[in-house]
Amino acid sequence: METVLAFIIIFGALVFFHELGHFLFAKRAGILVREFAIGMGPKILSLNKGETLYTVRLLPIGGYVRMAGEDFDTVQIQAGHRIGVLLNKEGKAKRIVMNQKKMYPDILLLEVEEADLEKELFIRGYDEEEQMVRIEVKRDAVVEENGQETILAPYDRQFDSKSVGHRFMTMFAGPLFNFILAFLIFVSLGMLQGIPTNEPYITEVVEDGRAAEAGLQDNDLIKQIDGQPVTSWDELVDIVQVNAGNDLAFDIERDGEAMSLNITPELAEGAAEETGVIGVLYQSPVERDFFGSFVYGAEQTVFWFKEIFRLLGMLFTGQLTIDALSGPVGIYKTTEEVAQYGIFVLMSWGAMLSINLGIMNLLPLPALDGGRLMFLLFEAVRGKPVDKQKEGMVHFVGIMLLLLLMVVVTWNDIQRFFF
Repeated sequence: METVLAFIIIFGALVFFHELGHFLFAKRAGILVREFAIGMGPKILSLNKGETLYTVRLLPIGGYVRMAGEDFDTVQIQAGHRIGVLLNKEGKAKRIVMNQKKMYPDILLLEVEEADLEKELFIRGYDEEEQMVRIEVKRDAVVEENGQETILAPYDRQFDSKSVGHRFMTMFAGPLFNFILAFLIFVSLGMLQGIPTNEPYITEVVEDGRAAEAGLQDNDLIKQIDGQPVTSWDELVDIVQVNAGNDLAFDIERDGEAMSLNITPELAEGAAEETGVIGVLYQSPVERDFFGSFVYGAEQTVFWFKEIFRLLGMLFTGQLTIDALSGPVGIYKTTEEVAQYGIFVLMSWGAMLSINLGIMNLLPLPALDGGRLMFLLFEAVRGKPVDKQKEGMVHFVGIMLLLLLMVVVTWNDIQRFFF
């Protein structure tokens, strides 16, 4: 149960921040956002606030922000349609009823002659007395059809009406917010558990090891080895590993006092090559630094960004196979293992997943944010957009291929963890 909860919280946070990026930049650009959804499939929770429906859906495998003008969601009224119109005090249409399932006492019935609900915002038609009337339509009028209500979206509130720059940032903001989330998690880790340092402090001496026999103690600081300054734990490890069997003079600092000890590294058991060890365990010392936590957050974010890109490059060059990929099942099992090591390790795992989600979405593949960004870049260079039907077909094919890849990856995960 704890694993399920951890998985839902982590995956939910990743999806929420991703969609929040799209949502905020869409609102900033003046785009009407019809729905902000976490999860896919049937609704389990919903809240209608303002012009946006906020939903939580059954399947925790993604989310979406549905913007006006996407997926041909605009309202179309054709000549000959019979509709009902409710007017406000100024005589403008505030509600358009496409098929009168519900009775309204003050409704005006019209047979439409002409209508424009995107730019000029009017309806012209014949009333019950066969008089031609022209009615202005409110920008935020509600369209009711089969019991479903939709807020009208004038053209200037639709996604396609915005500049290439606004649309680009709206699409890019999803992955961007995943990187921001990872940065914030790493900053929080720096504040909560401290910032790991690479100083050559001895945090734990193993009993019966060479270091213990020589008198080395926990919290000793290594200053020099055989007269060579040691400034980091990595330098200490490098010197010890190449000096198996050699007597080394350790200059140390203990409680502010300088001391010298002689330690002879022994061969590590089971090592493929001759590797020296002295019998100490390394757990990185930490320091508390509020502003340093932000530097640590940035460094960790950049490090994992580069590392995931490196692994992605190995996948595309054939150094890694598709078996190296993990889907929801693999992520769930890894979360189960990571959760055993405590909340801080779980937070680090969440940050890495967030960076991974951001990078994956930026790949120039159809149906992903990166694919849509490529179409926008092509529009910017070409000077006009790609035909919507052609672009839609490309994204449809992309979705089918991604679903196929998801099935393959999930099957590999099931075989790996359950058989």
